Amino acid sequence: MNQDRSAPLMRGVPDPPDQDRRAWVAPTIATALLTVLGPVALLAAAMSPMATDACGPDDCSQALTTALDVVAWGTVLGGVLTLCAWLTSWLLPWRTRWSVPRAWAAALSLLPPLFVVLLVFNLPEG
Repeated sequence: MNQDRSAPLMRGVPDPPDQDRRAWVAPTIATALLTVLGPVALLAAAMSPMATDACGPDDCSQALTTALDVVAWGTVLGGVLTLCAWLTSWLLPWRTRWSVPRAWAAALSLLPPLFVVLLVFNLPEG
């Protein structure tokens, strides 16, 4: 009654040959940078109207008011673009074929908040 019933070796399901094992790297880096850059961009955009305190909202230069309008629109439209690009970088198939578009989407998700921060720190004088 002593039978040798050795269990078959438990082998994991092998990855498909085109599986990208590093697909998570670019979206993870973008996520980490966005957790810092996103709030900084929102805070800078929220505080940018204070640039009109010295000249009053009616007496400021056209360059300053135009830059503040660009900051406002860049925050709104850039937020949508950032969210779409960030989600795309995570949701693309994890295949080798999609590694370059995934990296580009992750990099693109960082550009709008960076644009807003740079624009706020380089506002023209009022």
